Amino acid sequence: MQRKILAAALFATAFPIAALAQSNVQMYGVMDAALAHEETGTPGQKSTWKVNSGNQSSSRIGFRGTEDLGDGLKAMFNIEAGVALDTGAADSNLFQRRAVVGLENSFGLLTVGREYSPIAAVAAMSDVFGQGFYGTNLSAFGSQGANRLTRRLDNSVNIKTSAWNGLRAYLAYSAGEKTVDPSGNLVGGALEYTFGNLGLSAGYHTIKRLAIEEDKEMAFGASFKIDAFDIKGNYLSADNAGPNNKYKQYNLGAAFTMDANKFFVNYQQQKLESGAKGKTVAIAYTYSLSKRTNVYASYATLDNNNRGVFGINSSSTNVTPAATALGADPKALSLGLRHTF
Repeated sequence: MQRKILAAALFATAFPIAALAQSNVQMYGVMDAALAHEETGTPGQKSTWKVNSGNQSSSRIGFRGTEDLGDGLKAMFNIEAGVALDTGAADSNLFQRRAVVGLENSFGLLTVGREYSPIAAVAAMSDVFGQGFYGTNLSAFGSQGANRLTRRLDNSVNIKTSAWNGLRAYLAYSAGEKTVDPSGNLVGGALEYTFGNLGLSAGYHTIKRLAIEEDKEMAFGASFKIDAFDIKGNYLSADNAGPNNKYKQYNLGAAFTMDANKFFVNYQQQKLESGAKGKTVAIAYTYSLSKRTNVYASYATLDNNNRGVFGINSSSTNVTPAATALGADPKALSLGLRHTF
C-alpha cells in the first residue's frame, strides 16, 4: 500500500513539468548502496556478507518547495521518505524522515510537523563523519525510554532563527498528545555559534515521560577547519528518569581532503552509569567521481568491557551484539557507491 502511495506522490509531483515550475517544487534524493562484511561478536553467530542501503547516507527521496508571499515572507514544505535499495522497501511510515510545513522570513524559519530536534542539529554539525559511515554518533540516538537521545520530533512546532553575528538558536516543542499524565511532551533548544573557521554548539531537551521526574538530554559540539583539515568533536548525554540510567557518548574525529580524495578517522567512547563501556575506532575514505557521485570505504571496530553490549552504527544500519553477549566486540567493513540528485 505504501509503495502505491509513494508512486502516486511521485507521479503527482513530477507531472506536469509546468506545474512544478509554477509552484517551485523540487524533487531530490540520495541513493547509497554498499557491499558490507559485518560481525556482531556474539558467540555462536557467524560474520556475514550483505548488501546494505545507506552506509554513508540513508537512501531517500524527497520533495520540497517554497512560495513567495511578498514582503520577504515565504511559505515552505518538505516531505522526505527513506528507501532501502537492497530490498526496495520504504520506511514503515512513508515520510518519517521529515514532514513539515512552515513560514520563513529574515528572522528565521517556523516549521510544524515531524522535524529534527535541536540536539540532532548539534550532533550533525559536530560529527566528522556527517552522521554516515560505521562509527557515527547516531549510536547515541534511539526511542524514548531507551537511554538514548531524541533525533526526530513528532507533533512538533519548531523555530530556527537566522544567524546574528554568528549566533543561531533552535527551539522546539513536541506534544506527547496524551490525555493523562505524564504528558510525554518534549521541550528543547540549542545554540550554534560560528566565528570564522570555529563552530560551537550546545543543546538541551526535557521530556515528561514518567511521573517521578523528567528525562534530560544534553549535547555539546565543536568544529574547527584549518586548510584541508577538519576537526570535530562532541559530548552527548541522555539521563532518563530513575537511578543508574545515564548514558554518555564522546566523539573526536578529523578529516583531510586532497583533490577528489577525503580521509576520515573518529574515536568514540560510550558509557552507561551501570559501568558498561565501549570504545570504537573508525576510519573512512571517499573518492569523488563527480559533484554528485562518490565511492567510499568504511571500517569500524568496537571494544566492549565485560558489561558492555554497545554497537556500531552507520547512517542506516547497525552492528550490535545480542543483549546477553556481554563483552562481545563487533566490527564492520563496507565498500559503497553514493549518488545524489
